Amino acid sequence: MLKNSRRVIHLFLLLTFYIGVVSCNKDNTTGLQKKIDEYNQSDVGLKDYYTPEDYFYLGVAIPLSFIDNQKKTNLMKRHFNSITAENEMKWSSLQLTEGTFTYTNADKIVAFAEANGIKVRGHCLCWHNQVPSWIFKDGQATASKELVLQRLRTHITTIMTHFKGKVYAWDVVNEAIDDGSSVYRNSQWYAICGEDYIIEAFRAAREADPDAGLFYNDYTAIDPTKRDKIYDLLVKLKAEDLVDGIGLQGHWNIGYPSGLLISDAFNKYRSLGIELQITELDVSVYTSNTDPETTYTDAIEEKQSAAYSRFFNEFRTFKDDITGVTFWGLADDYTWLDNFPVRGRKNYPLLFDVNLDPKPAYFEIIDF
Repeated sequence: MLKNSRRVIHLFLLLTFYIGVVSCNKDNTTGLQKKIDEYNQSDVGLKDYYTPEDYFYLGVAIPLSFIDNQKKTNLMKRHFNSITAENEMKWSSLQLTEGTFTYTNADKIVAFAEANGIKVRGHCLCWHNQVPSWIFKDGQATASKELVLQRLRTHITTIMTHFKGKVYAWDVVNEAIDDGSSVYRNSQWYAICGEDYIIEAFRAAREADPDAGLFYNDYTAIDPTKRDKIYDLLVKLKAEDLVDGIGLQGHWNIGYPSGLLISDAFNKYRSLGIELQITELDVSVYTSNTDPETTYTDAIEEKQSAAYSRFFNEFRTFKDDITGVTFWGLADDYTWLDNFPVRGRKNYPLLFDVNLDPKPAYFEIIDF
């Protein structure tokens, strides 16, 4: 009899626990749905919580196709006051063949931005990727340093003159610092021109549009070793009044970086008296290249919300130094992380889900 009573009590406790879990999950789901319902009845967006006057510009990187999608343009107009062309302003898009400049796609993005009162960030004038091979060739031979620098100056001058007064800031040089023990990445730019290509790029940019903000842009810019190398480069550029800010890409994940790494980097860069911008923010649900593909579970959702909360807490702390935060993508339905660094591994790194609805991370960063 006693044994049966204990069994009944045990089953009762298990049932009570199960009901509690289900109830808790239901409450959480109901709470999120209530927030989404309230969100759908409003037109307030990210840019209203983080105004340029009190905080910083809120930006988004987009492909050209987005401006023909009404649902996506509505989302962009509601939340963002800055746009970056994902690929349409890179060298291979604007001057694939020497001397032939093609602005059609980039101009469409700029026109959309201007029509909706949105600022445009230019990305990017000089990079080791998405760059035509002819730049480094002279016939069948390797081009001389002088020829490569001349082509670089011509490209930057022509592009910035075309967009003068329409693009408020440019990533002039992108990812020139080495990830390892060397100072500079051993790109074709560096192999032929050494450090001079970086200096010359910024000189040409400053001359072409003195009113545009000029940025050096890189990933892992909060890593202490790489941070210090970037800092040394910025010191050289600042000495000639050639740089206005540092672009920290912000391709982070649910476990990295810590708030301390971010604040240490921000403090070091701001000591130069330059602007800080987070230029390519996304928060991967994977912490390594070996993680298998996963569904977007409640546990991952919670970790991502906590990560976004931590990052934006740092951004708000440094609001007097940060002038822009740009997300590298609009929503989880389309993100470059689906194919990088692991091709075909679905990622969920942004504030809006595959249906363009706000995720818990969205509500987390506006609740401050």
